Amino acid sequence: MDQRIINLFDEYTHAPLSRKEFMERLLKLTGGTALAAAALAALEPGYAQAAGLPQKNDELLMEDVTWPGAEGVTMKGYLVHPKAKKKRGAVVVIHENRGLTPHIKDVTRRVAEAGYLALGVDALSVFGGTPANEDEGRALIGKLDPKQNLQNYLAGLAYLRRHPESNGRTGCVGFCWGGAMANKLAIADPSLNAAVAYYGTQPPVSDVLSIKARLLLHYAGLDERVNAGKDAYAAALTAAGIKFDQYVYEGVNHAFNNDSSPARYNAEAAKLAWDRTLKLFKEQLG
Repeated sequence: MDQRIINLFDEYTHAPLSRKEFMERLLKLTGGTALAAAALAALEPGYAQAAGLPQKNDELLMEDVTWPGAEGVTMKGYLVHPKAKKKRGAVVVIHENRGLTPHIKDVTRRVAEAGYLALGVDALSVFGGTPANEDEGRALIGKLDPKQNLQNYLAGLAYLRRHPESNGRTGCVGFCWGGAMANKLAIADPSLNAAVAYYGTQPPVSDVLSIKARLLLHYAGLDERVNAGKDAYAAALTAAGIKFDQYVYEGVNHAFNNDSSPARYNAEAAKLAWDRTLKLFKEQLG
């Protein structure tokens, strides 16, 4: 697909670009309604296409759970873990800017399949939960109060630490909007053991001294918007003595891990990044 089309979709997804303006510009790039529709079908997540784990699995327990959030909010989440009872590391899975979608629930199951207590947090619980329409979810993300949202994620980590099967060691993994949140949690929670950010924007470099967690940063080589801040972040982490690994996957786009978006998904990069993620979790969470 023409890289200009992928870049336009990224702008639409992350910037205040209306659907009307996006479609007008997409039509100009593709040259026709049929080609624009085909491009959109390849770009927008088609959750039934995700090549992930089934929602029924004899080895995993899956349940919808709630816990107290900030300012009286009842937080909702998707908790998955192996049926075999034992103490195990716990991981918060942080969604993209559409909410707790079927794809992110699938990622939560993948974390659990690797042996962890996995919690997909629904940041849109403050609005009643993630809507079925992804454009509505994206609009609601922009209405979240940043301070309240951070406290809600910290409450999710506390919920996991209290779980009877938790060994007390916690990590997080986030994608896009969630990648930025993973960086924020590393700053805000001194008890966090590991934080993995997939193509997430970076926090202010002045805040890195608060980080105690081991960091893993995944970037897409073609993702100019997010990558603009990666070098300054890496330099600040190095200067502060924070342990981290940073990988740039050349020739791939933002959201390369999302197998429900075929135009941007890259199987080779996704597997390599996931293998590195699980390696970090094994080292830091047990």
